Amino acid sequence: MSITSINPASGEILRTYEPDAEADVDRKIALAAETFRQYRRTSFGERARVMLHAAGILESGKERFGRIITSEMGKTIQSARDEVAKCALVCRFYADNAERFLADERVETNATLSYVHYQPIGPVLAIMPWNFPFWQVFRFAAPALMAGNTGLLKHASNVPQCALAIEQIFCDAGFPAGAFQTLLIGSQEVARIIDDDRVRAVTLTGSEPAGREVASQAGRRVKKTVLELGGSDPFIVLPSADLDAAVRTAVKARTVSNGQSCIAAKRFLLAEPIADAFEQRFVRAMESLEVGDPMDEAPELGPLATPQILEGLDGQVQRSIQAGARLLTGGKRLERPGNFYAPTVLAGVPETAPAFSEELFGPVAALFRFRTIDDAVRLANATAFGLGASVWTNDEAERQRFIEEIEAGMVFVNGMVASDPRLPFGGVKNSGYGRELSVCGIREFVNVKAVWIKDGGGR
Repeated sequence: MSITSINPASGEILRTYEPDAEADVDRKIALAAETFRQYRRTSFGERARVMLHAAGILESGKERFGRIITSEMGKTIQSARDEVAKCALVCRFYADNAERFLADERVETNATLSYVHYQPIGPVLAIMPWNFPFWQVFRFAAPALMAGNTGLLKHASNVPQCALAIEQIFCDAGFPAGAFQTLLIGSQEVARIIDDDRVRAVTLTGSEPAGREVASQAGRRVKKTVLELGGSDPFIVLPSADLDAAVRTAVKARTVSNGQSCIAAKRFLLAEPIADAFEQRFVRAMESLEVGDPMDEAPELGPLATPQILEGLDGQVQRSIQAGARLLTGGKRLERPGNFYAPTVLAGVPETAPAFSEELFGPVAALFRFRTIDDAVRLANATAFGLGASVWTNDEAERQRFIEEIEAGMVFVNGMVASDPRLPFGGVKNSGYGRELSVCGIREFVNVKAVWIKDGGGR
């Protein structure tokens, strides 16, 4: 079955690729393993040199790479440019910091010398999604390659041009052949690759069902996994918040990547005293968003990535309305070519509605109200997910309460949840485990080796 790149704004077929044959996949795995044996011995300085070259390629090619992203998955062209620039940032971050993050750490024991030593583990399979088709890959690849590992990328099947462009960037930057390779394969081929002894670990960003399957397969082979799965992030607004800033950020937080982001704010929890004002301003702001061709500069919202995602989102919205949710705006696909969905706001969502418990992957916001802090904490945690949370308050006691009690891997106060190379990224509960980015991310795929030395052979 071919792998096809389709423009979600028009339905036009852009390119079609034949999947890698089994022999091609085996050859790439063998090359990754062979390259690792030599690449692991390169210095941090040499790795940093080519990683900085990769950053330069990204920066100089920002427009070209941005257009590839937009044409394949539909985010606005400016957000695609910004994504490419962020990839350059993470390359520079790990080029500058990897040696320090993985330096030996001396520990005082009864030995003459004892320390913690970090070593790369080998080829890592990365199973990556389409919603941030460059960023999700680079935030894995930059630390993995700087640690001395090699990478094999199984990208989402609707972004093959992005996958091949990323491989070419690392090749042009001067990384050795086999350091980073794209596998053009379907999901049905993943299990065989995980089972291959030459592949030492797996990282996946994607859906909860995909994460469960990959973790199960890797677990049977006793292989390390890092999973970043779905999210149903709360955006909590208290009476002391700057309401104008909260509304303005809420719209951006709900519509980032056309609403298709695991860390997008999805459930808006509003304190009763400010709920009416927030709701009115938020609905007006969502209705004023310009929806259109993402290659144009003006639109703030583009299409959803595939017709299947569009149909699934609309089904969740309609079932939520049938269950008793009130539709404040939107709630329908737009009558035009492409996978466009109207910015949508639901309120009064009952617990039986999909919008209460499921992840809505598109520009659909669900509004809830609470009377007490206890109610807000309960609502925030009333989900199987635990990725991020945004809290808006200028009360120090309230801030601390939410930081301590919200079940999430990340809590942002008076700001939008976002990934930052300097901070660990990941979730709890059904949002996955392990961390990307920061010092935590580069240490996920290394052997943390204890070294103990006694002078004199114990005499």
